[in-house]
Amino acid sequence: MDPRTPCLVGTAQLTVRAQPGPEPLALWETVARDAAREARLPLGSLDSIGVVWTDSWQYDTPVDRLAERLGAAPRHRVYSKVSGTAPQMLIGEAAARIAAGEMDSALIAGAEALATRRHYRKAGEHAPWSHAADPRPPYGWERPPHAAELAHELFLPVHTYPIMETSRRFSRNMAINDEMSERARFMAPMTEVAAANPHAWRREVLSPEDLMGGRFVGWPYTSNTVATLEVDQAAAVILVSTELADRLGVPYDQRIYLRGWAYGEDTWEVAARPDLGSSPAIARTAEAAFARAGLALDDMAALDLYSCFAIALRMACDALKLDPLDPRGLTVTGGLPYAGGPASDYVLHSTATMAGRLRGRRGHGLVTGVGMHLTKHTYAIWSTEPGGTLGDAAPVHTADPVGIVPLYEGPAVVAGYTVAHDRTGAPARGILVADLPEGGRAHALVRRADLIADAESDELVGRRVRLGIDGQVNVADW
Repeated sequence: MDPRTPCLVGTAQLTVRAQPGPEPLALWETVARDAAREARLPLGSLDSIGVVWTDSWQYDTPVDRLAERLGAAPRHRVYSKVSGTAPQMLIGEAAARIAAGEMDSALIAGAEALATRRHYRKAGEHAPWSHAADPRPPYGWERPPHAAELAHELFLPVHTYPIMETSRRFSRNMAINDEMSERARFMAPMTEVAAANPHAWRREVLSPEDLMGGRFVGWPYTSNTVATLEVDQAAAVILVSTELADRLGVPYDQRIYLRGWAYGEDTWEVAARPDLGSSPAIARTAEAAFARAGLALDDMAALDLYSCFAIALRMACDALKLDPLDPRGLTVTGGLPYAGGPASDYVLHSTATMAGRLRGRRGHGLVTGVGMHLTKHTYAIWSTEPGGTLGDAAPVHTADPVGIVPLYEGPAVVAGYTVAHDRTGAPARGILVADLPEGGRAHALVRRADLIADAESDELVGRRVRLGIDGQVNVADW
């Protein structure tokens, strides 16, 4: 074997259930030390530290602060942007640098303490955490939302993902209740996985009937079927060259190899996508990852598909031609709604869990990531057997966007929609994306209570509506 072949040799996960818990920096340190202990790697010898963006707290120099706590002096340091694909991007970069001989070891860590932040907020207190950035840096967008999205309050995933869900539902000729029932049936087995996962945030088995309940957040999604963000969780992985693994005495059955991976992008703005209910980038990204690994979906012993919202699972299954009730299951952790969805950090948890699964059973596993509004995608093939080619972070697909018309007055046809609900579960406003007669798309708000109720009881996609202009936004009526 090539001595430069990178392998994953250390993993760690931590879930803190009692709040207030430690700050993110302390969580990073804990999992880093645990992963290094498993890897038999002295922390002082680390060549690289990568940290996933944390929403919980903005540190002045986050990677430097962690290096200081670990007594490490890595020559390569990187702090990611916001994205559920960030962990795999950091892993992929580290693996490439190891393979190229630029370094021998890399730590990637991430943590969120959003449950503790909520604890302090409810108590009317500020989090007493260290090394605050002053001034605070801009939020870690790779690209800010479109002005029309901001004007129509369409920048939260809890609203954009349901719009894609309703579009797909209509394209499949599914009734509203049938979509909700199907969603509950294929997500219920995920709760069984979470119940058996000691690191999962919600360790309870829920029936499809349970999942049909709960308050709506972004209709038609209920609180029981979307990512659970307010968690205190951390994870870390360590990659080293095979040569270093040999020197460290890491057992062969502890080494997990990145056989191949790929990154892809869909059109950035949801309204600009030619088809709101599908993802061309997922199919192309998966195809590239499997080709680089020299393997196929049928070769996978285990799967973990990113599950922030059901539409992410559905689009992945559509692209992979995978039955959502595949006996292998869709997750090894329980997924973001049940194992926990620690902002940009989840893929570190799924990767660490997959490594443990493969060590116990041998074989190959697929771990996927999703960033922003189903915009960015990572597909990674992990294996107990070395081989394949790593791949890189160059996007494998982009699509020509549909033009967005910020303000429009006249007839339109609904392409996708949602109803935003407040924290009590009460409907607050409708948000829709509409096809325009001359081409292009526009956003619009639905403000009338009777029309909002109509949107939640009858299919709105495909309906002809009229858009009017109210200040800086479009308002829909029918």
